[in-house]
Amino acid sequence: MPSIQKHPCRVLFIDHTAQLGGGEVALLRLTQAFDRSRVAPHVLLFSDGPLHTKLEQAQVPVELFELNTQIVDMRREASRPRSLLQPNRLGAVLSAIGRLARFLRTKPFDVVHTNSLKADLIGGFAARLAHIPLVWHVHDRIEADYLPKNTVRILRLLARTLPTFVVANSAATLQTLHLPKQKPSDVIYCGIPDDWVQPPYPPPPLCGKSQVRIGLMGRITKWKGQHIYLAAAAKVLQRYPQTQFEIIGSALFGDQPYFVELQSEVARLQLDERVVFRGFQEDTKAVLSDLDILVHASIIPEPLGQVVLEGMALGRAVVATAGGGVLEVVVPNQTGLLVPMGDAEAMAEAILCLLSDPSLAQTMGEQARHHVGEHFTMSAMAERVTAIYETVAVR
Repeated sequence: MPSIQKHPCRVLFIDHTAQLGGGEVALLRLTQAFDRSRVAPHVLLFSDGPLHTKLEQAQVPVELFELNTQIVDMRREASRPRSLLQPNRLGAVLSAIGRLARFLRTKPFDVVHTNSLKADLIGGFAARLAHIPLVWHVHDRIEADYLPKNTVRILRLLARTLPTFVVANSAATLQTLHLPKQKPSDVIYCGIPDDWVQPPYPPPPLCGKSQVRIGLMGRITKWKGQHIYLAAAAKVLQRYPQTQFEIIGSALFGDQPYFVELQSEVARLQLDERVVFRGFQEDTKAVLSDLDILVHASIIPEPLGQVVLEGMALGRAVVATAGGGVLEVVVPNQTGLLVPMGDAEAMAEAILCLLSDPSLAQTMGEQARHHVGEHFTMSAMAERVTAIYETVAVR
């Protein structure tokens, strides 16, 4: 039974980055969605960036707890135990845990909620040292196709012992942790702001515009499959040569070489006039609303596919690769079209199916919006997360 509340549950969110990845967007939205009479959110970031600014604009208390850049900037591919055990890096990690534990002991937090893998580790050990209940929020696949094998083993072991409660952004993500049945855990999908599924709605897709716009939105990195998207675009343009294809997002965390490869591929395929790199766009809702078709092209199973949910909420026609959390949010042939991962031919055929039948695209878009409104709103997410806090919090 949850204990009787004498004050709002004071929750410290910890994230290692202030760049606006999917997990960070979810954190920003969640902190704004809470009933402040029940949850008082506070955010701690290990580095500065756009998330810090947006939290301040939303009047969510936020502060920096800056760490050594060797820790913050370490790519997941390099996060092998032997890398972390290097004397200079291990010393920085242990120092950070100690400093953070001392900080936590001076604050009246009821729960620590970590929101990224680095935060899970550093914030997790610090929370345990400070004797504060810990909620891990896992947004990443804990599998060898995403992380080094030994890192996967360590994270799975720690997931059993370190957090008080584990929240995963999809059943697919939760399954990769291999938790025992008795470990307190739950699947809570990252919600979409409630007003996205409410009138006024953007114009339906393929509604007689002079130019059809198809887009892929997300960080530019190889596993997101932008190269597959370009191969599909080349095939579609053979039949619909006036279509515009957009790549929305930027290369972070050392992915610039892949971005250069994509630019070279556009030139090789002679798509310069039909493919636009739009870079990072802050107003996700406006950008997605302008698209007719949203394509998701990840070549390994997506933990959730938050951008897919965003496109569905706005009534866009969706083509997505069939893997991971996407299988939990897209109803095949009703709220979107699913294609095999890494299959440019199938992706092109799905896009062509929608282009040749605008009424199908519009019907799918309407059904997708309704589906998100029924199952994936931010208010529903906030309510379920609040219930977890009220169960685990120390009073």
